[in-house]
Amino acid sequence: MKLRYRILSSLLAVLAVAVITLIVAVSRNSPCPTGKTTPHEGEGMDAIVYRCYGPPEVLRIERIAKPTLAANQVLVKIHAAAINPLDWHLMRGEPYLMRVGVGIGSPKDPLFGEDFAGTVEAVGQDVTGFKPGDEVFGSGGGSLAEYIAVQESGAIVHKPANVTFAEASGVGIAGVTALQGLRDIGHLQAGQKVLINGASGGVGTFAVQIAKALGAHVTGVCSTRNVELVKSLGADHVIDYTKENFTERDERFDLILDNVSTHSLSATRRVLTEKGRIVMVGGVTRDPWLGPLIRPIKAVLYSPFVDQEMGMFIADMNPAALETIAALMREGKVKTVVDREYSLRAASAAVAYLEEGRARGKIIIRIRDEPDVPAEGSTTARVGLESR
Repeated sequence: MKLRYRILSSLLAVLAVAVITLIVAVSRNSPCPTGKTTPHEGEGMDAIVYRCYGPPEVLRIERIAKPTLAANQVLVKIHAAAINPLDWHLMRGEPYLMRVGVGIGSPKDPLFGEDFAGTVEAVGQDVTGFKPGDEVFGSGGGSLAEYIAVQESGAIVHKPANVTFAEASGVGIAGVTALQGLRDIGHLQAGQKVLINGASGGVGTFAVQIAKALGAHVTGVCSTRNVELVKSLGADHVIDYTKENFTERDERFDLILDNVSTHSLSATRRVLTEKGRIVMVGGVTRDPWLGPLIRPIKAVLYSPFVDQEMGMFIADMNPAALETIAALMREGKVKTVVDREYSLRAASAAVAYLEEGRARGKIIIRIRDEPDVPAEGSTTARVGLESR
């Protein structure tokens, strides 16, 4: 028996050392490169890169190689890009568990940004759906740059003529998350009641409009300064969270799209119908290990004991979802709300503002300074081009 205990103790000790080693390795930040980067020779482009994890100051503009074009790819000359909470999570490498996929110590891919809008510069020999000169928008790694190469079958579609490049660049992750969270995960039907917690943010502003387009009765939750904005997007009712706690209302909802997770699950489900659903999109926690995953983990543990469905999902960036939103934009049913626009060189300031969590709608990065006239009837609210 003593031998068995010794073997078991040894195995547990080895396991403990392995776990501690993994924790140390995953949470460790490699030093940031010092000095100036050697300029790229030949045909290149300006791009924002991050070669280490950390605050917005790790973002820097470098001259790098212009993307080479594969047979099934589309080369896009980017006019505008948008940033999302996903971007600052990647920038900081938090939650730490994501580093197993994106790079331990430092990012595997230093290019930054996902959402973009621009003009097709060239196409690969196998591409049939796009041609040079087409105006497009979508999502793909490395959008804070002058050019991006995207697979024809990837998240890229034609831009509606009545939408500017800045507005189109803001759709990507936020628009698709709102659409899929309401329609595909939340199964929202015409006539149902939906509450959108965090209705003035990137996902929230799209969600209010898409929910109305789906025929739902929409209640938005936001701060005092954003009440009129959310009303202007079509919300039937707006709750100012500084004056009222929505979880204490008598009204019941068929679906709650929770973008900020400001209340406990037990409190939130109190205002659900008997078979209602909670779809969690984001959260305000800055826990470095689990981050926004804490609440979904609680939901998994909680859901077997209640009738309502609850859980989190990650948007599936696909052209079909983008086409659906593009159609709504052509019809004037969905527009992008733009809080601020920054120049490419001010990307770190843009991300710092995004991290504050107070942005209304989208934050846009101007890659080029060509005139971009807002579409007629646009709901965008621009503070101006920040170039610092």
